[in-house]
Amino acid sequence: MYALVDCNNFYASCERVFKPQYRNTPIVILSNNDGCVIARSNEAKALGIPMGAPAFEYRNVFKEKGVQVYSSNYALYGDMSNRVTRILKKYTPDIEVYSIDESFLKFKGFEKYNLTEYCSKIRNEVLQNTLIPTCVGVAPTKALAKAANRIAKKFPQLNGVYVIDSEEKRIKALKWLDIEDVWGIGRQFAKKLKTKGINKAYHFTQLPSDYIRKEFSIVGLRLKKELEGISVLNLEDVPCKKSIATTRSFDTTYTNKSYLQERISTFATTCAEKLRNQKSTCNIVTVFVTTNRFNEAHEQYYKSINVIIPFATNSSIEITKYAKKGLEHIFKQGLHYKKAGVIVSGIAPENEKQFNLFEDEPVNHRKIMNVMDKLNFKYGSKKIKLASQALDKTWKMRQDLLSPNYTTDINDILTII
Repeated sequence: MYALVDCNNFYASCERVFKPQYRNTPIVILSNNDGCVIARSNEAKALGIPMGAPAFEYRNVFKEKGVQVYSSNYALYGDMSNRVTRILKKYTPDIEVYSIDESFLKFKGFEKYNLTEYCSKIRNEVLQNTLIPTCVGVAPTKALAKAANRIAKKFPQLNGVYVIDSEEKRIKALKWLDIEDVWGIGRQFAKKLKTKGINKAYHFTQLPSDYIRKEFSIVGLRLKKELEGISVLNLEDVPCKKSIATTRSFDTTYTNKSYLQERISTFATTCAEKLRNQKSTCNIVTVFVTTNRFNEAHEQYYKSINVIIPFATNSSIEITKYAKKGLEHIFKQGLHYKKAGVIVSGIAPENEKQFNLFEDEPVNHRKIMNVMDKLNFKYGSKKIKLASQALDKTWKMRQDLLSPNYTTDINDILTII
């Protein structure tokens, strides 16, 4: 059996841990540079505040409705996530941290356990030790565990835990679950299915396997098997990311090319670091720039470009070089740029790197990157940079509503009076 432990409204819950007076108050968390809403408490959802709402458009709504607004505090959220994970590891050795607020647990050899009681115990300990509320869904497969978790979250009378342990429960869950809410079915996938009258997860499982494989590839076929209760996705079977992106909205608009060059260099370096952390390489770099779509007084512009690297690499030097080449092709003088980003794709495992007979990265790049990573880890992130990253500047996001780093900064520790 698999369990999916999901932290409820995680970012908002983290803020409430240290501000209990807002336990029943609507809370929203803003994106980088305080741009738009990326997380909401249940109270904020009930007010009709949508995900992605531009903060400046909803400023009056926040004030009128008494909504507490916070900048994203990733240091706090990451540490709280680690605390939850440490508790979960006490209950089973098989765990997959799926995201900052979700983890899959595998219960192998737990046949004699009452899993409803066992998961309630997990949930209670997490709440007691971290004050983070969770819901737990248990089922024979990961996809069904996702569905069970959604049911546990939807119906309060289940006390945050739901176990799909019979064929009757599986069928009932699939007939309840909307097709767009099925784990692994994206917006376009769901739209295509709905045109054929497939509105529930159960309808999807009734489609012929040959048809699913033809229309939706082997991925769709695996999903069907998972929903049928046949486990084909183990904890280790998490596919590598098809792309890695680093994008940012700026604190204001910029027209000078040198600023964008520095930003693109920094974004490319961050992507390269992420590649090295997961021991992967890439051979495609996508660069994009865009103006502020909310400012109609200025000319609107969005442009992206794919740059092919002739060899697989995770070198910050090489990826930055090709990213800057891309910027040269899409930069337009005189415009007011509000956002830019770098996306790397064509990702493959580092130990399966495809070499180019005629061109490859310099042999010393891997050693240089290794030294940079070690020094940055030892002395702090971004101590060692590329020259194109503006060595005399430390760029900082606008975070006017940032809460203290209660658990990671000694200067922000709560004072008890």
